[in-house]
Amino acid sequence: MDDIISLGLETMEVQTVRMVAPQHFEQYWQAGVLAHKTGFEMNIHGPYYSELLGDRLQRNRSLAKIEAALQAAKTINARHVTLHAGHYGDMSRGQEANSQVASVFKGIVQRIHDIWNDDEDIYPVFPWLKEGTPSKIGVETSGRQELWGSLEEVLEVVNHVEGTIPVLNLAHIHARGHGRLRTSEDYGELFDQVRETIGTKEFYCHFSGVEHRMGNAMHYTQIKKSDLNFEPLAEFIIEEGAWLDMTLISDSPLLEHDAMYMVQNIERARHRQLERKAREDRRKALAAQANISPEEMAAREAEIAAARAKDALAKSQPPEPAKKEEKVEEPKKKAPAKKAEKKEETNDDLFEIEEEDDDLF
Repeated sequence: MDDIISLGLETMEVQTVRMVAPQHFEQYWQAGVLAHKTGFEMNIHGPYYSELLGDRLQRNRSLAKIEAALQAAKTINARHVTLHAGHYGDMSRGQEANSQVASVFKGIVQRIHDIWNDDEDIYPVFPWLKEGTPSKIGVETSGRQELWGSLEEVLEVVNHVEGTIPVLNLAHIHARGHGRLRTSEDYGELFDQVRETIGTKEFYCHFSGVEHRMGNAMHYTQIKKSDLNFEPLAEFIIEEGAWLDMTLISDSPLLEHDAMYMVQNIERARHRQLERKAREDRRKALAAQANISPEEMAAREAEIAAARAKDALAKSQPPEPAKKEEKVEEPKKKAPAKKAEKKEETNDDLFEIEEEDDDLF
């Protein structure tokens, strides 16, 4: 955790993966104390395998794992607890499945409030229990067709269950949408859809490269090795995302590396924006001095830039070697060949055949 703070990052998410082990709670508490002192934001991811739409036994088994994650969230002062719903089970997509998921998450929200307010005076080692608010329960979008958790399903449940927030796993949304996040406009449509549906400006997002096939996420990859590029998201955040209050978590196999990669891309997008604004301000000032409109000044600048580019291209090309003129001698006409006269072959030796007259008696 000290290494993450030293990198200049402002938040992290503890991934419990399968089950929270009791021996880990001492480490969780130490992390919570350090985060509370430094103002560092802690979050926790619940068990990856859940069966909230299964039968009673499967659902209770999943809730037992979630209970351990909620206790750990209290210990580390987690601001968000991210959870999955799991497979559809015997249910099909639709209102019935959404209603059951909403009912389960209502109970989880009530449980985190009970944990947060349970005998707070007896636990002075958790000062954030008095000063802070309970963790928000995050409902994460899934990346496979057979799992509950499309964007529309998550938004419907969050819209009906107070105390929950959507966790936008952008790699999952990209994979489930057959590669839908390509440009900054695609991200704009996504965030506008969420804002119009549940009316929020706070977004908790996961980002990673992803390998996907036929609408299903196969596995996470390094961001640079995926068709899900981060540059369009960075451009959207800087250019049009002033209204966003976003927490961005790296899900990459290279956690810290790709987290810093995202930070650098956001800074580059910010610098490009500042440079563009500086050029626009300079253009307006020059246009005012020349008593022309900024559009005319921009057209002049474009012409000058095109001329400079043409000159630079001409200078960069090597000169063509001079062509040597070679004298080509005309070939002499050859005299037509005389036709050979055909000689008739004559046979000097003539053999005469004498006929003998035989007298027949």
